[in-house]
Parts: sequence; structure tokens; C-alpha cells
Amino acid sequence: MTEAGTLTRADLSESLHRGVGLSRADSARLVEQILDKMCHALSQGENVKISGFGTFVLRDKGERVGRNPKTGVEVPIAPRRVLTFRASQMMRDRINNGG
Repeated sequence: MTEAGTLTRADLSESLHRGVGLSRADSARLVEQILDKMCHALSQGENVKISGFGTFVLRDKGERVGRNPKTGVEVPIAPRRVLTFRASQMMRDRINNGG
């Protein structure tokens, strides 16, 4: 993991390279294929569940009225689709127990 505490694609492929023994190129390709598959499924409106990790869920939010906090002017917010993540119980337990 990088010093800023962000897990990157390079970190994932390096972990595959060291842990599984795939070449760096194969590891990078595998990470890209997994992420592409997830993005494609989400763009098709499917949820993505990774057992023991969590679920990426698409939610449709309806139109609503928002307010500019600086001026107080009401502005309509268009309906949109948002992506949310819900961690599995196993993941929550690992986070709460420190690893």
C-alpha cells in the first residue's frame, strides 16, 4: 500500500504477483479484468457482491429540491443513480478487531 493509505491497482497487482506467483504483466491484466467486469455489471444495473467483502449496490434517487447554503436559493436536483457500498459482516468484524 502507498504511504498515503490508499490501495491502488498497482498494489493489488503487486500483491497477486508476490502471493500467487503470477508475472507482473499477468497480475496487472487480471486486476484490470476484474475491475472491468465489475464496472460493466454496475453499468448494466446489476449489483456486485463479493463474498466476505461486501456489496456494491446501485440506488436510484428521485428528484428533490436542494438549497444553496450560501445564498439560500432553492435549486431542483435532478434524479440520478448512485453507487453505494455495504461491507459484509465479516469485513466489519475484521475492521473493528484491527485486522
